[in-house]
Amino acid sequence: MESSTITFKVQRSEPELVAPAKPTPYELKPLSDIDDQEGMRFYSSGIHVYRNEPSKDGQDPARVIKDALAEALVYYYPLAGRLREEADRKLVVECTGEGVVFVEAEADVSVEDFGADALRPPFPCHEELLCEFQGNGGVTDCPLLYIQVTRLRCGGFIFGIRINHTIADAPGVMQFLKALGELARGAAAPSVLPVWERDLLNARHQPHVTQFHPEYEVALGGDIDKLWTVPPQDMVLRPFFFGQKEISALRKNVPPHLRMSSRFELVTASVWRSRTAALGYAADDEVRVQFIVNARGKRQVPLPVGFYGNAFAFTVAAATVDNLCSRPLGYALEMIKKAKARITDEYMQSVADYLVLNGRRHFGVARTYIVSDVTRAGFEDVDFGWGEGVYGGPAKGGEGAILGVANYITRFKNGKGEEGILVPVCLPSYAMEKFQLEMEGLTQDPIFDPYGSNSTQF
Repeated sequence: MESSTITFKVQRSEPELVAPAKPTPYELKPLSDIDDQEGMRFYSSGIHVYRNEPSKDGQDPARVIKDALAEALVYYYPLAGRLREEADRKLVVECTGEGVVFVEAEADVSVEDFGADALRPPFPCHEELLCEFQGNGGVTDCPLLYIQVTRLRCGGFIFGIRINHTIADAPGVMQFLKALGELARGAAAPSVLPVWERDLLNARHQPHVTQFHPEYEVALGGDIDKLWTVPPQDMVLRPFFFGQKEISALRKNVPPHLRMSSRFELVTASVWRSRTAALGYAADDEVRVQFIVNARGKRQVPLPVGFYGNAFAFTVAAATVDNLCSRPLGYALEMIKKAKARITDEYMQSVADYLVLNGRRHFGVARTYIVSDVTRAGFEDVDFGWGEGVYGGPAKGGEGAILGVANYITRFKNGKGEEGILVPVCLPSYAMEKFQLEMEGLTQDPIFDPYGSNSTQF
């Protein structure tokens, strides 16, 4: 599938600050030592698309959402504050109640104009649908949240959000958006009340690193990636769809004891291996795949219901190019499963200790495929009173991954109505054809099963 060619312009109103509807406490609220690491100091973005709802005729979605936003900020009042940086680069929220940025907009386009295959990341003209940044270009001393509601010609609308990633991860953002939706639909209060308690993910009073953290260390071969020298105009972004047929074929390409692996594990292993082969690194270069493991639900990390901070750890699988590309797909899959298994409760604590002792450094990105699974985030479930969205998810695709921003794996229904997952891949034009051939070799049914019941497992 190629990116959609639909283009349109948006007419924006002047941005305004929406403050909490009632007075809120003035206080300083420190972020956790997981929140304020260097790799989280950016704004993530999302798009939610809604059709016209005849029962809402005469109601302005922008006004409804703006009023609900003021109510939501009474509960989520830190979002109306500003980040300050203290000694040792520690970030704290000064709860000033200044508010968040809100913009109303109009677009001469309808939901139907996008077509089924366009409702995916990277969303067409997404920069037109996201509120423009204000402030100093960083994450301190500027608004933490930007919202734009764009009315469409058909009576539907698009909700665009940018949020400072140090404040919330994907589940945290979803918790806030569902609360906003509940208030927009007339609820007196959110069904899940927000909980701060960021100290639960802080370093120990005497930080003590007990685990190895390769995700923050320089890969063997140095911290330079030849991919970074490719001019932007020579990069190609292409989404790849994995439906039931493709997933079934991947399962046949791994030994029997690995066939119950998750879709995320299978797809990530195949993309990592194929991407590495396509980029033509030296045989002895170290290449990595990095992904997120959620800490919610871990027994010894007692995160309460309502916690909306960053609650995850990065984990890394690494191999030489020769080992990764010359061995069967099962080799990459085994490495990914082992990397996931490393994320224990003690690992989370050790990460916080490591970050404090090492200046809250950025995770490594050289020769690294960075991926984030948001297939179960439920973005499309957000309901402001116009029903569930026809699309909800990341605004962008994988184009930022070469700079250390994750490729997002999302749920997707293609034009044939097939359910599956979508993986945007960004590569130099010279590598994209090779990548596609590698993937086709893995996702087409093999002539025979190389790991039949009589095969030797490894």
